[in-house]
Amino acid sequence: MNSEQKIRDAFSDKNWQEIKVTDSWQIFKIMAEFVDGFEKLAKIGPCVSIFGSARTKETNKYYQIAVECGKLLTDNGYGVITGGGPGIMEAGNKGAFQNGGKSVGLNIDLPFEQHNNNFIDSNKLLEFDYFFIRKVMFMKYSQGFIVLPGGMGTMDELFEAITLIQTEKIARFPIVLVGISYWSGLIEWIKTQMLATESNISPEDLNLFRLVDTADEAVEHIVRFYEKYKLKPNF
Repeated sequence: MNSEQKIRDAFSDKNWQEIKVTDSWQIFKIMAEFVDGFEKLAKIGPCVSIFGSARTKETNKYYQIAVECGKLLTDNGYGVITGGGPGIMEAGNKGAFQNGGKSVGLNIDLPFEQHNNNFIDSNKLLEFDYFFIRKVMFMKYSQGFIVLPGGMGTMDELFEAITLIQTEKIARFPIVLVGISYWSGLIEWIKTQMLATESNISPEDLNLFRLVDTADEAVEHIVRFYEKYKLKPNF
């Protein structure tokens, strides 16, 4: 008995048919989100993504740093992409929006926490149901990542980018972690455990990201990255 037959035997024929139809039609929903995202984001021009916690308050120093990152990026010809929500995402969009730059939001439908902020250009807000499609958009249409303190979602986006660059599935682009006190413990663990103790990464992998403490340093690294490698943004 094959795997499909075993699964079918666990359901009535009616339920099995409903599951098959639902899964099949879901493919078209996924395709529609990809097509909509590609068509809209292909027109925005060079952008840098700013990541961080949706829970960060406006009084937090990292919120203010994210605002400054948004302003400095637009000063250097880049638009800003965020997850479209509150906290650090709002701050990054605010900096770009208030400075007259392009402000893009890739919002995700969640049962809590996530709602789009008010600093996204009216024609640059995209809504997603699927995290994996949203992450493809970040990877494909960003010339760099600025990552401020965040939670599980921020870690997911950060390590996916590092993994794709490490495995040469995408071209290298600058990744900047902002907040020495926040990230130092993680980086030390990567060095002592992943690298030195278990040899699960190569020493060169530590060069895939840069740790800084200010907005000026973060944006300067991105600008210099493209100058150093004589590359232009992918638009």
